[in-house]
Amino acid sequence: MITLDDVQAAARVTAPYIKRTPLVASKTLSDRLGTNVYLKLELFQKTGSFKPRGAFNQMLQLDPEACERGVVAVSGGNFAQAVAYAGSVLGLKTVICMPEYTPKNYIEATQGYGGTIDIAPDLASAFKSVDAYRDQGMAVLQPYDHPNQMAGNGSLALELIEDVPQVTDVFISIGGGGLITGNTVALKALKPDVRIWGVETEGSPTMNEALKAGKVVQITPKSLAKTLGAPYVSAYALEVMQQQLEELILVSDQEAIDAQRFLLERAKVLPELAASCTLAAARKIKDRFGPDDHVVLVLCGGNESLENMMNYPKA
Repeated sequence: MITLDDVQAAARVTAPYIKRTPLVASKTLSDRLGTNVYLKLELFQKTGSFKPRGAFNQMLQLDPEACERGVVAVSGGNFAQAVAYAGSVLGLKTVICMPEYTPKNYIEATQGYGGTIDIAPDLASAFKSVDAYRDQGMAVLQPYDHPNQMAGNGSLALELIEDVPQVTDVFISIGGGGLITGNTVALKALKPDVRIWGVETEGSPTMNEALKAGKVVQITPKSLAKTLGAPYVSAYALEVMQQQLEELILVSDQEAIDAQRFLLERAKVLPELAASCTLAAARKIKDRFGPDDHVVLVLCGGNESLENMMNYPKA
């Protein structure tokens, strides 16, 4: 469905709007894991996650009439902020349908970027609201299951390869599969021997269940890593993972919390659990790396709140 050419085209068209996020070596983590470890600090992307990469690419592919009518999306997380921000930059009206249990910090941030919020009782109702806006002529943007979103997300991999051309391993978390798919397509095209490690929490094992079943499976997410809470993965993401994934690693919420605290204390960055879980996964399989490997952990988002952290269980 998407190719390296699509990712490179997305990178070119979104370049004026996307921040090139830093990639830094971590001596502390390298010493702890016995290999060369790097952090791709995508949590410093505008809005605090990778999502604007795909949101801008989706919007920039719309025809002028669609832009005039505006766009609508359903999201209770990082995609909501990305859509609102991209719309404000490009001058498009944006409506984001959210379930009422959406955390306050996400609602306030989305409003701050100029998005109009439509609160629904639950996720199913939010999707019905999106259908109503579609019937009014608004274009529907997809949070992960769309080729333009995936291709835009893949621009991260182009930066990663430029910064660490000797990369051997990349850890990427999985919600609906849009991030890992775009980046896997680009990384494997540029460096076929690179190993891609997918990461999920035990409470949101969407890709894990799909891989076991050999088909897309709907689940009820229960993880504290809310931005991994997609109810199912993209069918195309599943196809790519079946062919290209080195292994999928499940970690507990507690392991993600422990990794989050370590990154805050030692790396001085605060990723959300959907990002810190990559460190938790790397810790689990550190014996599979040697001193000549070069391991990148993608810290895909940092929209964490103090209120959430205070309610996390203690180890």
